[in-house]
Amino acid sequence: MMKKIVLIEDNADVRETTADILELANYEVVTAESGKQGIEKASEHQPDLIICDIMMPGLDGYGVLHILSKKPETASIPFIFLTAKAEKEDVRRGMNLGADDYLTKPFEEMELLNAVESRLHKKEIIKKEYARNIKGLDEFYNEASAFKELDDLSKKRKIKSYKKKKNIFQEGSKTDALYFINKGRVKTFKSTEDGKEFITGIFQAGDFFGYMPLLGEKEIHAETAVTMEEVEVCLIPQQDFFKLLYNNRSVASKFIKMLSNNLMEREEQLLQVSYHSVRQRVAEVLLRLSDQSERQEESQHTITLTREELAGLIGTVKETVIRTLADFKDEGLISIDRKKIVILDKQGLIKVYAK
Repeated sequence: MMKKIVLIEDNADVRETTADILELANYEVVTAESGKQGIEKASEHQPDLIICDIMMPGLDGYGVLHILSKKPETASIPFIFLTAKAEKEDVRRGMNLGADDYLTKPFEEMELLNAVESRLHKKEIIKKEYARNIKGLDEFYNEASAFKELDDLSKKRKIKSYKKKKNIFQEGSKTDALYFINKGRVKTFKSTEDGKEFITGIFQAGDFFGYMPLLGEKEIHAETAVTMEEVEVCLIPQQDFFKLLYNNRSVASKFIKMLSNNLMEREEQLLQVSYHSVRQRVAEVLLRLSDQSERQEESQHTITLTREELAGLIGTVKETVIRTLADFKDEGLISIDRKKIVILDKQGLIKVYAK
């Protein structure tokens, strides 16, 4: 499919010449003669790339980049500056604002096309889906390292193995890494005043966890992480976490999507605790854990958790969970064999959750 480029340039001769070069190279070009018009065109057309002159009357290129970088729909679009000045201060300011590249006018035809091709190629890399395992993480790292501002990402990441029921980190401990699960499952929980566990999350292979304290001032874990079975985790250094988050807009957009799968689940889980009945919360947790087991290609619709773990995950006492599971069993929604819970009627559980 033809790639679309928005070209923002107030000089008519430069605008037309540049558009002609790009169109001859088989790009679709949408032109704008002012910064304000360029923002409107970029928002309307959602291009694959934006090329923008810096020195324009009214809203200059810096202002255009600043505004577009604040809009979710345009923030990750690669941005190339055109400048008639070659002073380092102009270039540095543009790159600090988030520009991906710059060209000094007058530029050669191949200079323009090479810059465009390079930025579009790197955007395609970031749009890829990566396997949620160590191999996929390594692939993401390697391709992120192709960006100049990320070429110093660590080449080796520590991998640690834990046996079942071992602490990975403790509530109140200091953190210096992001965790990625390659194998096994991990639960995180907060301890209540009476010594009980309130489970804040269950994470499986392919999930990131432990990143929230990295974003805090004190970098202290607010919960404890314990293995539910034999686990293998990859530790991503804190400095890499911040580089992936802040050093390149396209990489950051991809990285945030990889992280936010868990964040959305955890936010939804806390909403369930606040607003839903115990029956709804038990149904929701069973459905979610069943989906996780399917993704791991385990026994379809089978869940293996203790009643204490379920109670902590749901936010209630063990006795209430036992009574609710017994009700679900009587209603033909599940079967129970010691620790194993088998979903018999998924649609029935969905109806309970949706009430």
